[in-house]
Amino acid sequence: MDWIAKFPALAHLSAEDRELLMRESNLINAPADTTVFGPGQRPDHLLMVLDGTVRVQHLSEKGREIVLYRVKGGQSCVLTTSCLLAHEEYSASGVTETEVQAVAIPRQLFDKLLEHSSEFRQFVFQSYSRRISDLFLMVEEVAFQRMDVRVAQKLLELASGRTDIDITHQQLSAELGTAREVISRQLAEFQRREWIHQKRGHIELLDNAALETLARQ
Repeated sequence: MDWIAKFPALAHLSAEDRELLMRESNLINAPADTTVFGPGQRPDHLLMVLDGTVRVQHLSEKGREIVLYRVKGGQSCVLTTSCLLAHEEYSASGVTETEVQAVAIPRQLFDKLLEHSSEFRQFVFQSYSRRISDLFLMVEEVAFQRMDVRVAQKLLELASGRTDIDITHQQLSAELGTAREVISRQLAEFQRREWIHQKRGHIELLDNAALETLARQ
């Protein structure tokens, strides 16, 4: 399987480095709800997702969870990259949201290519830079954006054109990095306005136009 085609930024690798990646990397498959890494573990490979989604989340000492980002097909995991570069342990968990097919590039090969291949080095640091920028935007949203606006944006994002979402208040609070009680109050207000209808583990969007108007503020 020529998985390198999934990552256009690797298109300019030399034939020798391309063959090395294909020969020494490992294809892995994982079912949904599999923890692929967790706090205290040291990565021994760079994870690059071909198909499916891995959710990267952090659990605070007080038990509050926040979703940091998702790794989708054609993306690599920036936390794994950071830990490989710094020789540190993971501080968050990676959990498959769907069935996932990925490539694991062994640490020894990662280090070797990073040292002598400018194309591979550019791929690693461009991916790292883009994800760090996304994380800064998330921090800005958490710190400064109104909660009602963030909830509306997240509902529309998760619905992705549909009119219903299977999600609990706890899961939505993890998506937005806030307390479950805050989410419950906000959803109750949206329901009072007849923008949504909710029942246990399920939210139906009744007025997308109103949510979209709020989300643009």
